Amino acid sequence: MLELMDFKLSVDMKILLITPPMTQLNTPYPATAYLTGFLKQQSYAATQRDLAIDVFLTMMSRTGLEAIYDQVVENYDAVEDSELPDSIYNFLDNFDDYYRCVDSTVKFLQGKDPSLALRIASRKFLPEGPQFEGLLQIESMQENSLNKAFGSLGTQDKAKYLATLFINDIAAVITQGVDPYFEISRYAERLAASNAQFDDLYAVLQAEEPTYTEIIIEQLIEQYLVDEQPDVMGISVPFPGNMLGALQAAKHCKKIAPQIKIILGGGFVNTELRSLKEARLFEFVDYICVDDGERPLLSVLEKLQGKGAELFRTYTLEAGKVVFNKDDKQHDFPQKKVGTPTYEGLSLDSYLSVCEVLNPMHRIWSDGRWNKITIAHGCYWAKCSFCDISLDYIGNYDDAGVEMTLARIKALIVETGQTGFHFVDEAAPPKALVALAEKLIEQEIVITWWANIRFEKTFTAEKCQLLADSGCIAISGGLEVASDRLLKLMEKGVSVAQVANITHSFTQAGILVHAYLMYGFPSQTEQETVDALEYVRQLMLNKCIHSAYWHRFAATIHSPVGLKPDDYGIRLKPNENVQFAENDIDFIDTVKTPHEMLGRGLKKALYNYMHNMGFEHPVSFWFEENVGETSLEKNTIKKYLV
Repeated sequence: MLELMDFKLSVDMKILLITPPMTQLNTPYPATAYLTGFLKQQSYAATQRDLAIDVFLTMMSRTGLEAIYDQVVENYDAVEDSELPDSIYNFLDNFDDYYRCVDSTVKFLQGKDPSLALRIASRKFLPEGPQFEGLLQIESMQENSLNKAFGSLGTQDKAKYLATLFINDIAAVITQGVDPYFEISRYAERLAASNAQFDDLYAVLQAEEPTYTEIIIEQLIEQYLVDEQPDVMGISVPFPGNMLGALQAAKHCKKIAPQIKIILGGGFVNTELRSLKEARLFEFVDYICVDDGERPLLSVLEKLQGKGAELFRTYTLEAGKVVFNKDDKQHDFPQKKVGTPTYEGLSLDSYLSVCEVLNPMHRIWSDGRWNKITIAHGCYWAKCSFCDISLDYIGNYDDAGVEMTLARIKALIVETGQTGFHFVDEAAPPKALVALAEKLIEQEIVITWWANIRFEKTFTAEKCQLLADSGCIAISGGLEVASDRLLKLMEKGVSVAQVANITHSFTQAGILVHAYLMYGFPSQTEQETVDALEYVRQLMLNKCIHSAYWHRFAATIHSPVGLKPDDYGIRLKPNENVQFAENDIDFIDTVKTPHEMLGRGLKKALYNYMHNMGFEHPVSFWFEENVGETSLEKNTIKKYLV
């Protein structure tokens, strides 16, 4: 046990903000950067740590692999080799190779040892486990697929892809042999997501034997407290797959230094804990803040300092009951006054650029170090019936203004020395993007940026070229159901023809395009699903979009579908006795469609399309059961392009 100083709540209090495991590997999740910048603007001593990347790096090291090996051997001691999972058998059989390669491979993915690419790309350096089987399948269908994907000189990218498969092999060993809750970008997600009861999480938190991940979390939290000596620890929980790690961090903070006040917030809290009644949660935390964190966090800090401030949008435990403190006299800070994000306290050279898919657009999410900022709070459209538009983070639109956005870009370039930016808006407003592009060009500011948008008519060919000239390399947007009837029903405000033209304008300007896709929307028929796949096939064939992702529609309690189910011909199956999390809600659709079967075919087809394969097959080819042929003409999208 490391020696800790006495913790006292001082007038000049220090706040430590952390991101719990697991999140993306290539760049910090931005919540703590936003709040650290805000607190510094308010003259607080604030710092931040990314527990997620620190946990990952601890595991993916020679020391970490030794611990993993010992535990795997212990857990599988009585299991015959022939009965071992493939990942475990391969790991034990090739442990010396994994041990030899892991540190140097992580260092390579951090961009610190580029010369290693030549050895990795040779296919003679890394042990190749089960995660490489997908690559072998692609190569069997497409001769020399790696050379086609990366070219004869694309050694760095090819090596990055192979190194990512190596990392995924180790991650599979951790999940199957050491900690069943662990995944690269999430941790125990199923214990938290829309779980009406806290029992599952609580049982893991109270277990006599901590998980392997929890052991690492405890060690790191202890080190953070020694290094920073905080009075307050704030934990941002962006997704369900961060909640267990957040509470484990809080648990060990309370054990080591019970005087420290712990504040919980973040996207998961904002979305799923809006009906919180679970008192046991406060065994681990003291305050739980909802929606934008700046004002609620500030009100907690002022109250702790004895300034008499009322709490704002904050849960507390009073006499054994969960109480929600609102205080209607206080208001959120406008976007122009929340300050500039800062990454101070984070080791930016620790992050890994990985390549998970052989698709140039799809890899952007996991490759490269991006400074993340928001042009505007909320969504300027805020009408889509599948979206949680009743919640503040979407429904409350507030534009920061082009001058403020530009100032933040300049400040982050100076701080980080990096010019890659991801605008993380729900949907970046077109006028603001155009105005920003004009300023970037006018002031000769060279950045590389990408953003999420709506496929609006505003994005003409000329404006797409302007965005490209300003540094835009990629955009993502929702095509969703790819059906004009359903797009109208969900109030998306676009048509398939419109999306085809707009995406084509982007690609003609040299901008990569990703489409979010959805299946299983209320009243969607099998024929509409088959036709949607044909639309996507033609969009990719005609170079309108480069990549996409299908997800199954889920009704949420905060969306128009969840709030007014009769308008969509469905009957909800209400969640009962909600004490903890609530978001998704089951429903009965009067239109019976085999969405599970169709979903498997949609994803299989798209995987092939993104690897430039399978376009010659009729879309019915991809489904495991007989479906009708598409009703679309083969040149439908081509006719739309003007």
